[in-house]
Amino acid sequence: MLADELRGAFLTSGLTDDQLQDLLAAGQQITFAQGDELFREGQPADLLWILLDGRIELQRHSGSETIVLATMATPGQWAGGLRAWGDASSSASYRATGMAASDGRAFLVPSDDLGRLVGEWFPFGKHMIVGVYQTVRGIEAAARQRESLVALGTLAAGLAHEINNPAAASLRAVDALRDTCDAMLSSLGSLAGQPITAEQFVALDQLRRDLAGRPAPDEGAVATMDREDTIGTWLERRGVEQAWQIAPLFAAAGADQAWFAEVESVLGPVPLGPALRWAATTISAASLLSELTDTTNRISHLVEAVKSYSQMDRASLQLVDIREGIENTLVMLAAKLGGIEVECVFGADVPQVDAYSAELNQVWTNLIDNAIDAMEGRGTLRVTTHRQADDIIVDITDSGHGMAAEVQARVFEPFFTTKDVGKGTGLGLDISRRIVIERHGGEISFDSVPGATTAHVRLPISR
Repeated sequence: MLADELRGAFLTSGLTDDQLQDLLAAGQQITFAQGDELFREGQPADLLWILLDGRIELQRHSGSETIVLATMATPGQWAGGLRAWGDASSSASYRATGMAASDGRAFLVPSDDLGRLVGEWFPFGKHMIVGVYQTVRGIEAAARQRESLVALGTLAAGLAHEINNPAAASLRAVDALRDTCDAMLSSLGSLAGQPITAEQFVALDQLRRDLAGRPAPDEGAVATMDREDTIGTWLERRGVEQAWQIAPLFAAAGADQAWFAEVESVLGPVPLGPALRWAATTISAASLLSELTDTTNRISHLVEAVKSYSQMDRASLQLVDIREGIENTLVMLAAKLGGIEVECVFGADVPQVDAYSAELNQVWTNLIDNAIDAMEGRGTLRVTTHRQADDIIVDITDSGHGMAAEVQARVFEPFFTTKDVGKGTGLGLDISRRIVIERHGGEISFDSVPGATTAHVRLPISR
């Protein structure tokens, strides 16, 4: 009889007859066949599994391999039921997948009933268990919050640095543009004081426009300096004031001997100085405006990257472009990349996936940040994506010193870290594992040899 089996099982052997009857009323017996999946890693642990007969293997997926963590073969061995020690919204989940290694039977008790019964039978023990469980969860939550704040501070500092550069360049360009506009108006006033006709001015303006429309000369520094010397000498010989100030502007714009000859032909007896100074200031103003456009676009792109990274204004579960998320993450971590060379190879056959985008961005942040730390500021970071059947694979490889076998075996353990005190809490990869496995039904694993450590992330295309 079932009652006799439970009385003989070591987990339930100490129960009284009344307690055993309560347990029998709350649970149910099931049979399973070899090869059945009984429960899956990452799913809510809302059932307590008590083995009655047979064998159950507790497995975890690691990349393309399946690792057997333990085997339940003794009647009374148990798994799951963790939600008995938390509230209804508890995220307690199965820590491994239960696979039937043979035909057998198990007794299942819902976690809610388990918590109720233990509270009735052993109130002191129930309070102790709940206290320890909640304390551990509280410590872990506090540590996660601290790590999140530290990561947020690092990202904010990096973003501030990235924005500061184009912002400072914009301010410099604005100041220079103000001076250039003053000089342009002054030179235009000087030109207006010369005996220049409307036809001559229109022709001069057309020559200026033609020069502005020319592609910038693609020549080396030495050739550019030679061009400046030639133009400066030509201007000085014709009595043009500030010749060596405006010569570099004309050289950068691609002005040549033929262009200056056309200017001389158009102006005739009109002095060249005011006309060329006016033309030079318009070239300078156009260059500064182009610089302002580039810097403000850079700031705009940074803001857009932050918005996309944090998934503002977007639903939680959505179709996600993995490439976009990785690129935005690289933008956010640009300040830390420093002298690291980044290589990205994104497969053309990779479709969008059903995912929680902001959470995946956290995965990419944790993996890339760890890779950067492993390389200590120098090396190569390689990110690749490709499709494999109904999944997509993301590989993030660094050229760092690699992970020892004992480190690799513990890499996903909460609070385990190889970083110096104050630099890591050991929660980044645990968070990543939870997001990939529990939230997305995927897999995450590592391969490591000296000079090449790769994080493999497998995500299903459709949920």
